[in-house]
Amino acid sequence: MSEAPVRVLIADDHPVVRDGIKGMLTGDPGFEVVGEADDGARAVRLARSLEPDVVLMDLRMPGTHGVEAIRELARLQLPARVLVLTTYATDSDVGPAIEAGATGYLLKDALPEELTRAVRLAARGETVLSPAVAARLVGKVRAPAASLSERELEILRLIADGSTNREAAARLLISEATVKTHVLHIYGKLGVSDRAAAVAAGFRRGLLDPGEG
Repeated sequence: MSEAPVRVLIADDHPVVRDGIKGMLTGDPGFEVVGEADDGARAVRLARSLEPDVVLMDLRMPGTHGVEAIRELARLQLPARVLVLTTYATDSDVGPAIEAGATGYLLKDALPEELTRAVRLAARGETVLSPAVAARLVGKVRAPAASLSERELEILRLIADGSTNREAAARLLISEATVKTHVLHIYGKLGVSDRAAAVAAGFRRGLLDPGEG
């Protein structure tokens, strides 16, 4: 039996961009575009009524900024995952978006297959980072012998066991936002940009025991 399509809400103030994303996603039976918004406030309203699985959120929009919308979606505890899709990869954009509750951060120069993969991963609650964003984070946290903290090791083990950020938060009795922050630090220290690569690096570096789990 085939899986239900991922329900996507597109939030971007440029109609041409929305049309392009919509055209790409609707050509794939694995996706259903359920709505479009031209600013953050409308994105929040539509997310409440349409219940998408993923909101593709631009950041710099007139009216309500994307980060404000992400923060409001988190406050409302809506199940939709937010995947930022923007042109900007500056520290002042990336950090606030992730801290507000974004599941992932992708740049608009991503290839179509990168975007569709990112949307699928985001729908499963997995953190997805553009290579440029991941490289930026690596540059911020890399040290000559960067090592994971005990908490980061705990989270890496849970990732290896298949736990989502939400499940890891419940296991460790911390917030999902805190887990996301730790996951980003893990990515930066290991020089990776997704969960599978983090687990692989963990085994390669001896941080994970093949006999565990």
